[in-house]
Amino acid sequence: MSYVIEAPKVVTLPVEGEIAAFPVRRIYCVGRNYADHAREMGHDPDREPPFFFQKPTDAIVPNGATLPFPVATKDLHHEIELVVALGKGGRNIPVERALDLVYGYGVGLDMTRRDLQGEAKKMGRPWEMGKGFDQSAPCTALKTVAKVGHPASGAIWLKVNGTVKQKGDLNQHIWNTQETIAYLSNLVELFPGDIIMMGTPAGVGPCFPGDHLEGHVDGVGDLTLTYLK
Repeated sequence: MSYVIEAPKVVTLPVEGEIAAFPVRRIYCVGRNYADHAREMGHDPDREPPFFFQKPTDAIVPNGATLPFPVATKDLHHEIELVVALGKGGRNIPVERALDLVYGYGVGLDMTRRDLQGEAKKMGRPWEMGKGFDQSAPCTALKTVAKVGHPASGAIWLKVNGTVKQKGDLNQHIWNTQETIAYLSNLVELFPGDIIMMGTPAGVGPCFPGDHLEGHVDGVGDLTLTYLK
């Protein structure tokens, strides 16, 4: 098929040990999926139904990137997260079958222009511009389920300039991976290539020009990101 303008490139993530890449279709993010993070953001951590927002697919940034500091913000925050990559899709997926959809896992950052998000919340407006801006989704290569299984526990942490800022455990997810996939599949049809960012532990905080970020999830991988001064 021909197009009247140049077609956008397919966004991909590398897969550890594979030559072929994983094509990314959509990025779904789970909000407030750790009780301690819900508290630090001023919300009740009781197990309310999960909610979701999206980032544009081309917000993905490869591991080890050095980036210009984001525009239009004076309060950029880091949020370290487990990334779930789907190799199969479907609607109304039962919880007990949800993990069958998973291709692999990675480590990601949900970078957030907190000042823009906060202002939008106060005004009762959508807050995509606080979350879905350019280069707001750094992510590692994926590791397949065959290599890492389905991580349900293990340390997740983030350091800024060598100092630990966020620290938690995957077993602290309010909604675990299979529950999250099942719930989301009742809201939208899921497809191969979709990824889900599973929420962040407490300790989110500001980043500044020149900062070096290091993120980690046990058994899944390590992510680094540096902002130019």
